[in-house]
Amino acid sequence: MISIVVLPGDGIGPEVTGEAISCLELLSKERGLGLTFVEQDFGGVAIDKHGHPLPPETLEACKQADAVMLGAVGGDQWNDAAVRPEAGLLRIREELGLFANLRPAKVLSGLQDVSPLRPDISRDADILVVRELTGGIYFGERTRETHSASDLCSYTREEIERIAHVAFRSARHRRNKVTSVDKANVLATSKLWREVVTEVAEGYPDVELEHMYVDACAMALITHPRRFDVILTENLFGDILSDELSVIAGSIGLLGSASVGVSGPGLFEPIHGSAPAIAGLNEANPAGAIACAVMMLDELGLGDSGRILSTALEATLLEGYRTADLGGNATCSEFGERVRANLRDCLSRSDAYRELFAMNRGLCA
Repeated sequence: MISIVVLPGDGIGPEVTGEAISCLELLSKERGLGLTFVEQDFGGVAIDKHGHPLPPETLEACKQADAVMLGAVGGDQWNDAAVRPEAGLLRIREELGLFANLRPAKVLSGLQDVSPLRPDISRDADILVVRELTGGIYFGERTRETHSASDLCSYTREEIERIAHVAFRSARHRRNKVTSVDKANVLATSKLWREVVTEVAEGYPDVELEHMYVDACAMALITHPRRFDVILTENLFGDILSDELSVIAGSIGLLGSASVGVSGPGLFEPIHGSAPAIAGLNEANPAGAIACAVMMLDELGLGDSGRILSTALEATLLEGYRTADLGGNATCSEFGERVRANLRDCLSRSDAYRELFAMNRGLCA
């Protein structure tokens, strides 16, 4: 059995996560994957119930799981809480040793119309952001006084080396190019970043490396996104650039992400927030959560199951099923049900192909 801990979280989190889990349950039943699901409190809802966004029982369950699916966290009602919901997210990444955040964004052929960029610019854009997740300014020492404040940004050579290896290995499965993004003309941490990434690149002679300042990268993502394959960058820059990148595909609601470490469970979450304004209205786009499920299946090594679910998701979008963020009128639940209908169709066809292949192999033996 494969144990999946589900953290529905806050706002639209339970809605989008529910649709993704329903897809996984169908896939598991039809293909005998043995996926099991257990929900735990996390984020703002955990603050209300337990006084902390990451209760000990939730953390322990995550450590024992094979993978963790997260919806979203946060909301205005916890802005003045002693510990905000987002603190739980930072801590769970640290506790599980999740140092690499993978955020893919792809403009599907036939969906160029939903991108705010001209079709000739956005067409065929396919980018993976590899973001360092446990260092940098988010984890540095903070000071706050009446008239001043500071946030320490620091990185070690080891932290940069391990995330760089993830980026170069990822590029080998894509188009063999890494763009390392920094601000080395200003920041000491970026000078070290550029130096270490250059050294790591020597071990990957088949992968092209280019360096780019973060401001130049932000412009190029909009003017020439096809020039990028894998973008490697530190925590803060990666957070900002990957959200910018999401718009190229048409909506932040389309994209999922995976946070992984050396060992232990990965954490899979859509890159959008909790969107409290539409929570409970059945208007959210579950595509990002379903994309997370695809990434989880691939990370767990469950054969072609991830590809089959991805095909069903893409088919739904290309058929014109779109939620409000994409200019459509499909509800969250309607979109999820249509994905499952396409998933059933994909499964029936994949099973038929498998049977035909087995029969032909027997005839040729």
